[in-house]
Amino acid sequence: MSTFFAFLFWFATAVIILGLAFKIRQYWATPAPLKIPTTPAPTTKSGVVYRMAKEVIVFESLFKSNKWIWLFGWMFHFSLFLVLARHIRYFQEQPWFWVNIIQPFGKYAAFGMVIGLLGLLARRIVVDRVRYISSPSDYLMLIMLIFIGISGLMMQLVLHTDIIAVKEFFLAWMGFSIAELPDSFPLMVHLSLVALLMIVFPFSKLLHAPGVFFSPTRNQVDNPREQRHISDWAAKLETENKG
Repeated sequence: MSTFFAFLFWFATAVIILGLAFKIRQYWATPAPLKIPTTPAPTTKSGVVYRMAKEVIVFESLFKSNKWIWLFGWMFHFSLFLVLARHIRYFQEQPWFWVNIIQPFGKYAAFGMVIGLLGLLARRIVVDRVRYISSPSDYLMLIMLIFIGISGLMMQLVLHTDIIAVKEFFLAWMGFSIAELPDSFPLMVHLSLVALLMIVFPFSKLLHAPGVFFSPTRNQVDNPREQRHISDWAAKLETENKG
């Protein structure tokens, strides 16, 4: 079983790194022929940076749109950040000082993560217009994330797992060797779902995480009068026509 999970995570890591690299390159190369920032929009680059920061950190547009959906969405994402940051300790002999600082908060952030996900799942089931546009994959993603959170909580509160052995496994895994994983059913479920999430991430709607930075409605400066906006491919075509 330890060998299986070692190879599974090597494969999943390769998929998520290569998949993200491909999609980000695709986003980067996609032209934006029009100035289409959502108004009111900043007129300077520093204003765009500030706007993107608010969008990424506090979900400003969602807050203005719907408060209760914002509550569940922000609760899930912030809790997920704490959970992921806490997990860094499994990949370091001596965790960074800030990882130790957030350790008590990250330990219980899984509760906020699961509550936020349940709220988002209820939204897809209860709200008619959202249910109408929801596909099976939307539900499956939420359910998978919920079970990742629940299995993590089970390891903490119900069937305690030897986290020292888990850390030794991943430290060895990073050195391309295989250590023994503890025999724990919640751990097997947790690791299987995390690996599955890593594999499907670059090909799913979860890709909105890096995609938000490439949204022309958010990352463009609102200066069409002051500066002519022209895509690289259009500028090249224009130069060739003049020549």
